Amino acid sequence: MNKAVNFFNSQFKKVKNFRITRKVFSYPYILFMLLFVVIPLVMILANAFMAGGSFTFQNFADFFSSPSGLLVLLESMLVGLFTVVICLAIGFPVAYFIAKYTKSGTLVLLFILPMWVNFLIRTLSTKALFDLMGIQLGLGTVIFGMVYNFLPFMILPIHTTLTNLDKHFAEAAGDLGASEMQVFLKVIVPLSLPGVVSGITMVFIPTISTFAISSLLSNGMVFLFGDSIYTKFNQGLYGVGSVMSLIMFAFVLVSNMFMNKFNKAQTAGRQLW
Repeated sequence: MNKAVNFFNSQFKKVKNFRITRKVFSYPYILFMLLFVVIPLVMILANAFMAGGSFTFQNFADFFSSPSGLLVLLESMLVGLFTVVICLAIGFPVAYFIAKYTKSGTLVLLFILPMWVNFLIRTLSTKALFDLMGIQLGLGTVIFGMVYNFLPFMILPIHTTLTNLDKHFAEAAGDLGASEMQVFLKVIVPLSLPGVVSGITMVFIPTISTFAISSLLSNGMVFLFGDSIYTKFNQGLYGVGSVMSLIMFAFVLVSNMFMNKFNKAQTAGRQLW
C-alpha cells in the first residue's frame, strides 16, 4: 500500500513540476516525421532490397534491364527540362519586374493565391477549360498544366533573392560606366543565381514525380515516371516501385547537395567583395 502511495506521489510531483518549454512543441512534429516520413522511407528501402522474403538486388535488375522503364525516366526528364525552361523564361522577368518596380506585396500575393487551391482542383479546372475550348489533350496540354501549377515555385525564390540583393552593387556598376543591360547581365543575373537554382530544383523534381497532371491533361496518353511508380504499386510490384521511388529520392538528395554547395560558393564570393 505504501509503495503504491509513494508511486502516485512521485508521479504527481512530476506532473506538478512539468514545464511547457519550446522543446515540448517539437514533439508533435517529431512524431509526425516518424510516422509519415521516416517509417515510409524505411519501408520503401526494405521493399527495394527484398523479394520472396530474402535480400536481393533483383528489383534493381528488373528496373534497369527494362527499356520501357528507362525510356519513361528519360521522357520524364525531358518534359521536366522543357517545363523548367518555360517557367524560367516567364518567371525571371516577372520576378525582376515585381522586385524592381513594385514595393507592395499585392502582385506576389496574386501568384501565391493559386497555390492555396488544391492542385488537383486546379488541374481538373484546366482540363474543363480545354474541353470547353475544344483543345485536344496531349503533351502540349500536359506541359501547360505543369507550367501553370509550378510557375509560382520558380517566381517566389527568384523574387526573394532579387529583393534581398544589395543595391549598392548595381549602383557601383552604374558609376563605373556600365549600361543598364550590362548591370543586368553582369551584376543582377549572377547574384540572382541562388534563387534561380532553387526555382529550377523546385520545378524539375515535382514535374518528374507528378502523376495526376500528366494523366488528367492527356487522358492517359502521356505516361511519366510518377505515373509509372503509381502503376507499379497498383499492380502489387512493390519492389520495383520502391526502386523507382529511391531513384526519385536520389534526385532530391543530389539537387539539395548541389543547391547547398552552390549557395556556399555564392556566400563565399560575396564575402570576398
